Amino acid sequence: MSDAPTSDPIRAGRGALGHLRVADFSRVLAGPMATMVLADLGADVVKVEQPGVGDETRTWGPPWWGDGEEAASTYYLGLNRNKRSIALDLRDPDDLDVASRIALGADVVVDNFRVGTMARFGLDRDSLAERRPDLITCSVTGFGSTGKGAELAGYDFLVQAMSGVMAITGRAEGEPTKVGSAVVDKLTGLYAAIAILAAVEERRVSGLGQHVEVSLMGSASGRATERGFEPCGGWHRPGSAGQPPPVHRPVSALSHGRRGTGRRGSQPVAVGEALYGAGPGGLAD
Repeated sequence: MSDAPTSDPIRAGRGALGHLRVADFSRVLAGPMATMVLADLGADVVKVEQPGVGDETRTWGPPWWGDGEEAASTYYLGLNRNKRSIALDLRDPDDLDVASRIALGADVVVDNFRVGTMARFGLDRDSLAERRPDLITCSVTGFGSTGKGAELAGYDFLVQAMSGVMAITGRAEGEPTKVGSAVVDKLTGLYAAIAILAAVEERRVSGLGQHVEVSLMGSASGRATERGFEPCGGWHRPGSAGQPPPVHRPVSALSHGRRGTGRRGSQPVAVGEALYGAGPGGLAD
C-alpha cells in the first residue's frame, strides 16, 4: 500500500501515521502495546481476534468499565484504544481468506504468536511478500525466532527474572523483587513500535518492506544500559538499585522518621528540612 496521502475519510486527518494501515494479530500486552502506540499516532489498526473469546484480556477483571454484559475489562481497554476489531477463526478457510486479505491490504502486519504460527497460516513475511514485497511484518517473541528458547512462550515475570531486572529491583538487603507493572512487556512494545517506524522510513527510501523482530529477552537485557556497564568499573555483581551507588544520589531510598531522613555528608538531615529550606542546604538557600 502506498505511503502517499489518502483521501479515505476513515484514514485522512488521523495524525502523523494517518497514511498507515496495520493488521494486528497480537494479543495480551507487548504486541497490543506496539500497535496502540501506532494507533495513537494516527494509524488505522485492525485487530484480528478469536471469535467468541477475543483477546483473552477482555475477560481480565475486575475492574470493569460498565455493567452487565456490556462491561469491559479496563486492562483490555487500556491497551487497545483507537483500534478497530474483527473476529476471525484462522483455522476456518473462509475466515483465513479474510485475514489474508486484511494482511495484504495493510502496510504493517504485527503478531506475537509462538514462532512458526504465522507461517502455518501463510501469514508470515515470506508468504505475504510474494504478493506484497513492500509489506512490513513485525513479530514479538519471547526469546527470538532461532536458537535456544525460540520455541518457548515468553512471560513478563519470567523474563524479569532471567534478564536480571528482579536482581536490581527492591531494597539492597532484600531478595530479588518483581517490578509491580509488566515493565518488560511494555518496553518490548515500545521497542517494536520504534522498529516498525524505522522500517516504514526505510521503505520510503527503498520501496521495499522487511521483517522486524523484537523479543522480550532482548528488550529486557538491552534496558540495562548504565547498570550493564557497572562491571567495567569493578562492580562485578550489580546489586539492587534500592540503595544505588553514590552517583545516583540524591535519589536513594530514604527512611527513618515520619518525614524521612537523608544524609548531608556524615550528618543526618530531615527530608522536609532539605526540601523546604528549614535548615542549611535547603532549596531556600
